[in-house]
Amino acid sequence: MKKAEYVDPIIGTVGEEQSETSHGGGKTYPGACVPGGMVQLSPDTVTAGDNGTGYNYCHNTIEGFSFNRMSGIGWYGDLGNIQIMPVIGETDLRSGSNEEVKFEKGTLGWKSPFSHHNETARAGYYSVELERYSILAETTVDTHTGLLRFTYPETDDARVIFNFSRRIGGRVDFEEINIINNRRIEGSIHCTPKGGGFGHGHGKIAYDLHFVCEFSVPCEKMQFFANEEYQKEGITSFEHEDAGLVAFFKDKLTEPLVIKCAISYVDIEGARNNFNCECTEFDFDKTATEALESWEKIFEGVHVEGNDETDLKIFYTCLYHTLLDPRTTMDCDGRYTLCRGNVFNDGSNHLTVFSGWDVYRSEFPLLCVIRPQMVNDEISSLLRIAIHRKSSFPRWELLGINAGCMVGDPGLIVLADAYLKGIRDYDVNKAYDISRASSDCEETLWGEPFHSIRPHCEAYIENAFVPEKLSDTLEYLMADYTMYKFALAMGHEEDAQRYKSRFERYAENYNTELGFMAPRYSNGEFVYEENEYDDDGCVESNIFQQNWFIPYDVEGLSQLMGKERTIELLERFFSKADLGELWNDDYNHSNEPCHNITHYFNILGLPQRTQYWTRRVQKEAYRTGAFGFCGNEDVGQLSAWYVLSAMGFAQVCPGNEEYYINTPLFKKSKIKLDKKYHSCDVSDTFTIECDKDPLEYPYIKSVELNGEKIEDYYLTYSQITSGGKLKIELMK
Repeated sequence: MKKAEYVDPIIGTVGEEQSETSHGGGKTYPGACVPGGMVQLSPDTVTAGDNGTGYNYCHNTIEGFSFNRMSGIGWYGDLGNIQIMPVIGETDLRSGSNEEVKFEKGTLGWKSPFSHHNETARAGYYSVELERYSILAETTVDTHTGLLRFTYPETDDARVIFNFSRRIGGRVDFEEINIINNRRIEGSIHCTPKGGGFGHGHGKIAYDLHFVCEFSVPCEKMQFFANEEYQKEGITSFEHEDAGLVAFFKDKLTEPLVIKCAISYVDIEGARNNFNCECTEFDFDKTATEALESWEKIFEGVHVEGNDETDLKIFYTCLYHTLLDPRTTMDCDGRYTLCRGNVFNDGSNHLTVFSGWDVYRSEFPLLCVIRPQMVNDEISSLLRIAIHRKSSFPRWELLGINAGCMVGDPGLIVLADAYLKGIRDYDVNKAYDISRASSDCEETLWGEPFHSIRPHCEAYIENAFVPEKLSDTLEYLMADYTMYKFALAMGHEEDAQRYKSRFERYAENYNTELGFMAPRYSNGEFVYEENEYDDDGCVESNIFQQNWFIPYDVEGLSQLMGKERTIELLERFFSKADLGELWNDDYNHSNEPCHNITHYFNILGLPQRTQYWTRRVQKEAYRTGAFGFCGNEDVGQLSAWYVLSAMGFAQVCPGNEEYYINTPLFKKSKIKLDKKYHSCDVSDTFTIECDKDPLEYPYIKSVELNGEKIEDYYLTYSQITSGGKLKIELMK
């Protein structure tokens, strides 16, 4: 069986309005995509609520299929443009499930019921039967292009509805649509925060999307509509803020109708060029096969062997999710935009979708090992955006814009960690200058105004804490630790000591009376907290969960708290949690602040407790099916934690070389290394091999790397990327 055939895109597809209690869902999507592709062609069940992909497994109707979206995110989502729906006969001219746009004249809409029994999803392909019309709808993709194939029943009134004003989390501001002939449509849509989108507009996302769509057979006519009313017949160009189009096929379709659509964020010429470069034969089945093969090819870099089919399905599905983003925004001709409308063509593979606060914890430590070129391309992209905007690296980036979601300085953390690992194919001096300016909240850089991402900077720089904000404080201390390591490696000793003098003050945030880290007022006094479950000053967490976020000095934290008490609290932290639930007040795997804490036991000299609790999380927080993720998948982070731990590792602290060892899920794993970024001193592959089935023998007795015994339960990044074989002897 091919690796890509294990992928099940249905895993994690639950969103808001769940049908089971205590489950907010992974918020993934089941539709077609290729690794890092610009197009994600997937069904839409709703345009409403916190359903960031537009699809929620708990819904029972489909309103159409759209061409772009993000994976696993909250905050209402964005994109979801160019929605296409096949229908038969007259329908209302509104989907019927788009709550972002008032439904005034109709009742039912054009949406159709569907059953999951008639739904198929695999890597690069999706299909579903639209029960209202008895239409089989299928999707597949290339990088910039999507194909829809609609198989109608026998009818002389087949139609296709185009909804150009649709946008996840809002609506498009303005559309310009042109009918070129009876087979081809071209156009541009314009989105700004005024129309909503990410954070209902608070993410300040603005972009233009250009497209070319073509039918495999000509239609009899096309007619525009707006505000649920048809416009005058014969119009071939239409500009509106609520534009739609219906294509009529009065002659019976003797074969399935295929619609090919290419998109570009640059201009209409870019869309035309993308259209001509991909899927040139208009062959749906060939494109679907090639999409599957693109996943199989990228999976060649990671190979695992095991007897548990469920584990294999979860593993390769998680690997699939880690490789969806970051994605390209570059057209086939090499052009791309920064921050809407600024066009570049410099040979760069410019990427977008950086959920920094999430992905610096596991996804980028994983990608540094299995896809270092992707890491380099993402850092280069963040650097270009920072230079262009004269600012820090974006915290949460979409289409060149910093949405500002979450806290901290994660772009700096990813950069510093990658630089220390030898991933440096970008202007490192400019990257360092921006990092320093961000860390020190400088107002100018290179003689021009500069905007730092860090709020309340003056208080933080002077006192090493952000008043009344514990999460902000600990995130900036973490960033300053990686900045300290970065500065040392770059030879900036004075800078390094300045950052060291900050992060070493983390203990000042420890409230001895409470016995935990806690927020402080600007005068240094602690905010009153009743107990460790209070969440004052915490972002998507509480004091108990944030208390552990000193990954650069776990030993020091344990001395501060008392080692015996630290271990007792860690055991309580895990044992009280329901590891499969959406949310816990104790260990909460569904959100990032808790990730990698299972490996603290390794650092504290209790590796078997790391092995025990990591296995528990693997088996209880990850399942198959739509409810398979315990929380938002968060653009690959939840999946990356699983992939790394399934192979036997976690990087606890960015900027440090240590990847701490846990018992793998598989008897054998093999990673293909990249000679451009990895030394490969021993071999161009790194193999992890257990002597027994780890599902039956969950504890580690001994570890050998290339014939030499490993006493500490970690490997360095350099050891892993030198290649060779890690042998693990297991026991019960």
